[in-house]
Amino acid sequence: MATYVYAITAAQHPLRLDHLTGVGPEGSELRLVTTEELSAVVSTAPEGLRAKRRDLAAHESVLERLMADGAVLPMRFGLMAPDDDQVRTALLDEQASYLARLEHLDDRLEYNLKVTREEKDLLREIVRTNPEVRQLNEETRLDTQTHHESRVRLGELISHEMQAHHSRVGDEIVQALAPAAVQTAPAETGAPHFLNVSFLVDRDAAAAFSEAVHEDAETRGDAYTYHLRGPLPAYSFVDAR
Repeated sequence: MATYVYAITAAQHPLRLDHLTGVGPEGSELRLVTTEELSAVVSTAPEGLRAKRRDLAAHESVLERLMADGAVLPMRFGLMAPDDDQVRTALLDEQASYLARLEHLDDRLEYNLKVTREEKDLLREIVRTNPEVRQLNEETRLDTQTHHESRVRLGELISHEMQAHHSRVGDEIVQALAPAAVQTAPAETGAPHFLNVSFLVDRDAAAAFSEAVHEDAETRGDAYTYHLRGPLPAYSFVDAR
């Protein structure tokens, strides 16, 4: 059967996997594929694996246990190899690259930050600060016979202003927090968040980073909501070195 891969670590990394089981309906037994320099934590891959809650939780539990003791290259859920020999071959072929990545992540943690702003609050600011938007808004509000073109123009202006605001404020937030981190990695955003960014943070600076996020949120006011998650497996930085 295929081999399911959870993570790669240095050979000397503690592997406290007692009482943990892997993916699959019955919880598969975890094992190691090793070389002189590296270890891969694996299990037998169940047939028809899907991203069910139990399996996602099992995958994350293995990563969290490994992260507690040092640098880990986390694999995405569902990564499989034909067999253990193929995993060992990959460890040998990519040894230098894997070791460099592990060195880069050593004693560092990933934190993800997503930020939202209340839309009504932003709209009020746009109307207040943009004369053309304010004029068109008054015209369309008071005159029900306003030309269709004016209404379209108003919608386009507001959309443009919202995007510009989100881009500017997102950059400001990242610039404010970047000094407290080693590296940043932007990610795709989706409603309602206008900012989605991950930070690689030194383990001993984690508390200071969290405080910096809290302070930045305080400066923005109640219309903004900051969602900080972490520490997380360093998926966003696994290829950085």
